[in-house]
Formats: sequence, structure tokens, C-alpha cells
Amino acid sequence: MKRKSIAVLIFSLVCSLNVQSQNKKVMLYPNGDVRYDRKFLHFGFTVGLNTADFYMRNSDNFFNTTQMNEIYSIENKQRVGFHLGPISNFRLAEYLDLRFLITLSFCQRDLQYTIIKDTSTKQNIEFETHTMKLSSTFIEFPLLLKYKAKRINNFRPYVIGGMSYKLDLASKKKIPYNELPKIRLNQPDLYYEVGLGMDFYNSFFKLSVELKYGAGIYNVAVPDVTQYSQTFKYLKSNVYMLSLHFE
Repeated sequence: MKRKSIAVLIFSLVCSLNVQSQNKKVMLYPNGDVRYDRKFLHFGFTVGLNTADFYMRNSDNFFNTTQMNEIYSIENKQRVGFHLGPISNFRLAEYLDLRFLITLSFCQRDLQYTIIKDTSTKQNIEFETHTMKLSSTFIEFPLLLKYKAKRINNFRPYVIGGMSYKLDLASKKKIPYNELPKIRLNQPDLYYEVGLGMDFYNSFFKLSVELKYGAGIYNVAVPDVTQYSQTFKYLKSNVYMLSLHFE
């Protein structure tokens, strides 16, 4: 009987809280209404951090000691960069937007080569390391579809995906002598991007926190006559982006 009374009391409290939450008027932002979400076009800007690296596939020559007698191994190392740029958002439907961002992105991806020294013998193999710091300055043109969930008061989760054309402005720079040997990267690349985020509506703007992954489609390594570029079949780009959007 006592347990039954407690269950009835808890049920009554839950019902009471539910009624109060339904009757409570929530202030909708921005500007106190939802007309902001019905605008066909609005603008903003984005800023964030990124980490970039490579996805590589070793070539057949890498395992052939008669062809590759210097390179012992290659290690891919991530580095942190940042990005910023304007946002243009087009409303296609109630829960679907088309987004265009022209972004300037600064990235660095390091390749650490373990090299067998010339002084090595079969009985005593000696190694040295050489790190290639591959810095890139991208101008990016992502075209993305944003699918939004139903707005809950001043919050709205979403998923995003699309394609991004990237142009590496640093790939044509002359390589300093003290950084040699160093491979070159192709200037253009095409990425597919997927991610998720959350919109937070504030008094005068909307803040979005977004996590996105981008994968390059093309081989970005420029082949040359050295073993440094002949050790892999292809070299493709990966990037993870954490962005803050202000709209």
C-alpha cells in the first residue's frame, strides 16, 4: 500500500511539472519570434580550428629493397590549424538549407621519414629521421546541404554534408634550401564533407557549434625522381574541423 501511494505521488508530480512546462512561455530568439528561420537568405561568418593529415597507400616499390634502399618507414603526423570566412545561407525548405562558404584555411601536415644511413652495414643498421613540414594555405569553396531537426525552443540540432573545392595557394611557393628534400603537393583538390552541429539562438544572433570531417578525393602528391614520393601509391588529404558560426 505504501509503495502504491509513493508511485501515485511521483506520477502526480510528473504530471504537474509537465503541465507547468507547457504553460510556461519561452522567449524565442532572435527578436522574440521564429521569423528569423523563414528568411530566404541570411549571412554570417565562421571561425574555427582544424587538424589535418594524409591518408596514404604504400606503393609496390616500398616493399622492394632493390628499389627502395633508403626509406625504412613513413609516419604521418597531425598538426593544428585554423580557418575563417563568410557564410551565405539559402533556405530551400522548412528543414533544409543550402550553404556556401568561402573559407581561408591554414593547415600543416607533417611526414616523418625514417631513413637508413649510408654508413649502415648489414650487421649494424643506423637510422636518421627527416620531417617534411607541408604547410598549406587553402581557399575553399564548400557547397553544403544542411538538414535541420525541428526547433526546440532556442535550440536546433542538424546534420550537414556536401562537396568542397580547395585551392592550395602555398603549393607553388619556392621550397627553401634548408627544407630539402621535400615533396610538392598539387594545388587543386576536391573534398566530400560530412558533419553535425547544434544551433543556439541568442538575443541578436544565432551561434552554431559544428564538427565536420572532410576527405580529399584526389592524389595530391606530385611525383618526382626521388624515393620520397615513390614510396606511396597515392597521398590523399583528411581534415577535421571544429567551427563556430555566427549568423
